[in-house]
Amino acid sequence: MSKATEKYRSELISLLKNFNSSDSDLRKKVLDLVPVWDSLRALGTSMLPHEIARSARKRLLYYFQQYPCTILSRKELAVVAGIDDWPRRVRELRREYGWNIASGLTVREMSEVGDLNHEASLPDFSVMTPGDYIMLSAEQDREAAHRWRVANDIRKGPGGAKSKILAFLLENIAKPVSGEDLRYVSKDKSEWARRTRQLRSEDGWQVCTHWNGRPDLPPGMYVLESDRQLPAHDRKIDDKVRRAVFVRDNHTCQECGWSHDKWNPSDPRHLELHHIEHHVSGGTNDEGNLKTLCNVCHDNEHKK
Repeated sequence: MSKATEKYRSELISLLKNFNSSDSDLRKKVLDLVPVWDSLRALGTSMLPHEIARSARKRLLYYFQQYPCTILSRKELAVVAGIDDWPRRVRELRREYGWNIASGLTVREMSEVGDLNHEASLPDFSVMTPGDYIMLSAEQDREAAHRWRVANDIRKGPGGAKSKILAFLLENIAKPVSGEDLRYVSKDKSEWARRTRQLRSEDGWQVCTHWNGRPDLPPGMYVLESDRQLPAHDRKIDDKVRRAVFVRDNHTCQECGWSHDKWNPSDPRHLELHHIEHHVSGGTNDEGNLKTLCNVCHDNEHKK
């Protein structure tokens, strides 16, 4: 225990011992507890390394990095931050500094549409409350500040949640964005995750997640593969079927063998699902009538 921590611990004990709970003056009792609260916050911040102790934002980042993929409650984050306005610092870490930190509310909305599922490396998201937070990956996005400015402009513009989300994705083609980004740009509409799924499963935009076509993406991230919108006959494939086909085909084009492991900026391919018997000819959206192709091979199939 550091000298500072021991100092604040002793001070806190002394304040509590001297607190007179039988005093009849309510306000005096409340005012007597203010130094207790201040001492408790000082004790919490003193437990962190000295070089980061002066900044609430640095204290929070340090704590998140110590416990990635761990559900952290608002109370423990308040203790670490040592300030009342700590949620604002968490937003700054996410929006301006590019850390993949999600709130319990956003996690729940992603989970409801199947864009964030439980797996061995992740906790049970169903136990998260709206006030909980989790750092879903330890990778920092260096372009976060620019992306947040773009999101802010779109958020203030005209249109509904889905059109704003699409506009933001089109501004970030092939660049991963977080669920928190999409929630923000939609003006925090609760249906943002459902609207994002509709872009993929009904409107034909290749919006992928860790569980929908891009297992290389960190959980909680989305990417619009290209500005190409699938033709009507290749749309409206259920997400469960989509995931099953990608997994069955090992996320690899069944014609040329291309996968995202081979991606490079000079060959920006992506994976799509192709109807073996064309949908316009009566082909179903069942797994047996679908196969994974890259967009180049998919185009060649339709040219035939």
